[in-house]
Amino acid sequence: MQTQTDTVYLYTDGACSGNPGPGGYCAVLKYGEYQKTVSGGCADTTNNRMELSAVIEGLRALNRPCEVVLTTDSKYIADAITKHWLKSWKKNNWVKSDKKPVLNRDLWEALDALLQTHTVEIQWVKGHAGHPENELCDEIAVMEANKYK
Repeated sequence: MQTQTDTVYLYTDGACSGNPGPGGYCAVLKYGEYQKTVSGGCADTTNNRMELSAVIEGLRALNRPCEVVLTTDSKYIADAITKHWLKSWKKNNWVKSDKKPVLNRDLWEALDALLQTHTVEIQWVKGHAGHPENELCDEIAVMEANKYK
């Protein structure tokens, strides 16, 4: 018996005032007529950590395995997944091809575990280019970051 998988649209963004500095993230999940927003922040972080946190928290908000169309403006995340850097890092004990340790390993490990549960398709969009959900996520992520200023 085949089970039907739900397709969820996940839009994410992270923001940081200074790098490092106060940061925020936002994930907007859309499924049919339903929409959920997950956001948060940190007093001392980096933009890449907030971008990763947005994706992780968005995927954690799902209560069953789903097909996910992830729209992000982060080349860091898009390339790590679509160019299989993440698989290589994991295979090479979290060391990059330049022999340096992978930054944000804790978050990459969390994301990797979630990618084992969900089927994720990556769509990269240019940031600050008028994509409605990306603009919304950016606005909320900046508001979250400003809570820590």
